[in-house]
Amino acid sequence: MRRQDLDDLVRLRRARDRMDRDYTEPLDVPALARDALMSPGHFSRSFRAAFGETPYSYLMTRRIERAKALLRRGDLTVTEVCMAVGCTSLGSFSSRFTELVGESPSAYRARNHDDGAAIPACMAKIHTRPVRNGEAGRAARS
Repeated sequence: MRRQDLDDLVRLRRARDRMDRDYTEPLDVPALARDALMSPGHFSRSFRAAFGETPYSYLMTRRIERAKALLRRGDLTVTEVCMAVGCTSLGSFSSRFTELVGESPSAYRARNHDDGAAIPACMAKIHTRPVRNGEAGRAARS
């Protein structure tokens, strides 16, 4: 691998780490690209090549993953969860949540989650990770 490719990968990992850490912040591709010292187009293409999804898709998956944990607690409304994970549009949040999880945030919140209470958090995170690319609908039909 060329030195420039390795440097780009390091910067892409830093951007991904920032999305993991600051998912509640209003992050966008131009800001992340500036941090990675890349143009927005190059950043998006490189991120997708390195991690298999677009920066926006990765960020939304992190947000939905955290939203699932907050909804399982049951002490926040769907709107409060939406805002707590950094989304500003309840409609977009609900649509994306439904696409990735296979049910609406309200239905997910209302469902009993006691069966997962005895599972260690590290295992629950893996088991409840949102599914990308419409796979939730296919998995539910299987």
